Amino acid sequence: MIGLRSIVKNKQTINSISKNYYCTTSSSVKLSVTRLVDGYRTHGHLAANIDPLARMERIRSQLLDIGRYNLVKGQEIPSTIDLINQDLTNLDQVVHFLENAYCNDVTAQFDHIESIEEKEWLYERFEQLQHQKPTKAEKINILKNLIKSEVFDQFMQKKFPTFKRYGLEGNESMMVSCDSIFRESAKNQLKNIVIGMPHRGRLNLLVQMCNYPAKDFFWKVKGNSEFSEGILGVGDVTSHIAVSTDLEFENKESVHVSLIHNPSHLEAVDPVAAGKTRAKQFYERSEGGGESLCLMLHGDAAVAGQGVVTETLQLSQLSGFNVGGCVHVIVNNQIGFTTTPSNGRSNRYSSDIGKFIGAPIIVVNSQSPEQVEKVSKLAVEYRQKFKKDIIIDLIGWRKFGHNEVDEPSFTQPTMYQNIRKRQSIPQKYATQIINEGIFSEQELSDFTQEEQRTLEEQFQLSTPENFTYSPMDHLQGKWSGLIQSKHIADDSKLDTGVSIEQLEQIANDSVKVPSDFQVHQRLIRSFSNARLEKLKQQQSDWATAESMAVGSLMKQGYNVRISGQDVGRGTFSQRHFNLTEQNSDRIYQPLNNMSASGKLDVVNSNLSEFAVLCYEYGYSLESPNTLPIWEAQFGDFINGAQIAIDQFVVSGESKWLRQSGLVILLPHGFDGAGPEHSSCRIERFLQMSDTEAVNVKDDKLINQETNFYFINPSTPANYFHALRRQMIRNYRKPLIVAGPKVLLRHPNCFSQLSEMGPGTHFQPVLSDPDTINDPSAIKRVIFCSGKVFYDLQDERKAKNINDVAIVRLEQIAPFPYERIQEELNRYSNATKFAWVQEEQQNGGCWSFIEPRFKQRYPQTSQIKYIGRPPLAASATGISSIHKKEVAQLLVDAFNF
Repeated sequence: MIGLRSIVKNKQTINSISKNYYCTTSSSVKLSVTRLVDGYRTHGHLAANIDPLARMERIRSQLLDIGRYNLVKGQEIPSTIDLINQDLTNLDQVVHFLENAYCNDVTAQFDHIESIEEKEWLYERFEQLQHQKPTKAEKINILKNLIKSEVFDQFMQKKFPTFKRYGLEGNESMMVSCDSIFRESAKNQLKNIVIGMPHRGRLNLLVQMCNYPAKDFFWKVKGNSEFSEGILGVGDVTSHIAVSTDLEFENKESVHVSLIHNPSHLEAVDPVAAGKTRAKQFYERSEGGGESLCLMLHGDAAVAGQGVVTETLQLSQLSGFNVGGCVHVIVNNQIGFTTTPSNGRSNRYSSDIGKFIGAPIIVVNSQSPEQVEKVSKLAVEYRQKFKKDIIIDLIGWRKFGHNEVDEPSFTQPTMYQNIRKRQSIPQKYATQIINEGIFSEQELSDFTQEEQRTLEEQFQLSTPENFTYSPMDHLQGKWSGLIQSKHIADDSKLDTGVSIEQLEQIANDSVKVPSDFQVHQRLIRSFSNARLEKLKQQQSDWATAESMAVGSLMKQGYNVRISGQDVGRGTFSQRHFNLTEQNSDRIYQPLNNMSASGKLDVVNSNLSEFAVLCYEYGYSLESPNTLPIWEAQFGDFINGAQIAIDQFVVSGESKWLRQSGLVILLPHGFDGAGPEHSSCRIERFLQMSDTEAVNVKDDKLINQETNFYFINPSTPANYFHALRRQMIRNYRKPLIVAGPKVLLRHPNCFSQLSEMGPGTHFQPVLSDPDTINDPSAIKRVIFCSGKVFYDLQDERKAKNINDVAIVRLEQIAPFPYERIQEELNRYSNATKFAWVQEEQQNGGCWSFIEPRFKQRYPQTSQIKYIGRPPLAASATGISSIHKKEVAQLLVDAFNF
């Protein structure tokens, strides 16, 4: 008997048999039919009827030719052959079965999957689909979802003919797929579905399936704000709007669906959705709830062209990022704006991108909505069983251009001649089930009119005289109790200190390991013992301060997640949240073994910046009770994630009212390491800060709401307080940290435990510790930020200079106006002021601080710049030049 296991496992043996083997015996027929089955499974997709426009070439592989296996039409099949438990007695029936399974309007690719178990299961379940017939109720539900989508698109075209809605005409079966996935998820007792998707079909799903109030949507389309009065924010376009809703089905089954905000950088939302899903799963495990599913919808051009898709897929089976499998649906219009598949990708299918992670790929003709429903159920079933990604490639078309006011026939005339002749998918299916006697023309008319009437009623409620905002959904659930900060609150004095006793306990616990755990000898000396020695002196270096900040938050019940390349050890071998047993490679995390209710999650990521940072941003959106940290290997590498910074981190709250407490650590400092290991590009972040606006009356900068905090701390204590402040304050903002390299082990860079004790707080500006006793003697004041302070301090001491004060700006944005004024008042006899930085003149803080010093403070209106000249690269790669620059900087700093 030919079973599935023999077909898959004996493939190598079967392929070695000569194709001229004469098939007369039962065994030879069995082997030949098995080879034929394998040919359809591996190459049947090339001949499938999956393109409704018939533009894709259909290729009949020789592996589908029965003559290749010395079989003939009508040949009887021995009773010992059993194919998918079907009673097939001759070869014609076998071929008919395989043609329907793999060469009709749905096909699949599973041969690239390594796991035999998965392949066996997939082949069996997929081949059974052709015998599964939807019930009458399921067919009616399919039709209603198609009609609802069509009615919405037609309504929008009538009411807003010039509005760019990126309609779903030509691929309405996406709605069938989503509904099927939602229902199957509810049936499997999944609790949440997180959806990341681009603009195509988004509005249809938003309003017609995910319960976004249509009146609010129409109000927004008319040019009004989606935010009610008193809510701060710039808003976003309709194709980026999100919704969170509960969907209820028959038998009281339900699932919560979160369609999250997306930017127009297509596919950038993918890792955000995955990160949010992972966070939901973390809290579900801790709260004993159900499971969450990540659903990603893609465009065919974007999924093949955007590198973030590959980065996100690469995360799918990594332990720190795995979400138990994502279901991917490619809404394939066979065109990207004006780019055809031949110019948009090098492979046959846009879904081929999933092969490198072994994801099953099912390709389906969008004109066959019943098949779409079946494969969508199968996708959820596979995900639930194997906890891996699966891809559905839904091939349809796009009725209009990239948007509804675009003319697609400028560039694709023959394609659109074809499209404009076609009956819509909803009407085609309606005709089918009316002919089947399942639905009548009158029922179709009544349902269509009811949908139109509902939209019209909602449209009337969107007029100024009738409109009222639906309740806003931000700061709800886990976020209840937090506020949207109306202005820059002076929370720098927020008490973030911890008792000295607890600090000492955490520091001790951070190096404590079991008696049978062998730590590397160098680490015992340079890390564990060194930390304990410092502790005896009531002192802390940078890494110890970080451990105490994290440990104290854990003791308060907060969770901490830190991810990035090499974060367990730290790029500079300073952190060691993970310790490795030298005889077994076993990992031990001391902070997770101390007494604390919070959990520390240490995730060494792959070599990705873009996807991983987006992932951590998504993670941060789920709950304010986790401190999420992402650290770059070097600050310079943040440029690989610039889209994440621009579209999410610095603008997410303003656009979407979604707060994030994400901390981004960027090792920064000019120490001769060259152009790609010196600068986190401080200037770029400061350019994106919105902390001030120009007062039109007097052209002065005034404080307003801030979108993120940027700090360049120079002491362990300030870093400690900055991390704790992220959680202690009653709102969440991203925190960008220009972190240290040299200062991690600088002999003068330490803090007293008392600086982190009760009543202490973050210091946005640090006074000169050497001039406190006699500030009246100061004639010149240097303002600076970061590690350059220590170089300046050493130079001043070496030259015995007594009339120069050095003031550090630890926080650059929001700009600490009041504290700077206090320093200027302290040095009232000073007449000369300079800003000193190690960065080049067109980098660092200078362009940000110069107008603020000159406009706000009369005495600093002539503040002088001292630093490197403008450079094309961030730093020189020639060590001798670097040394000369450092020497010249120190000379200039005390001669102004």
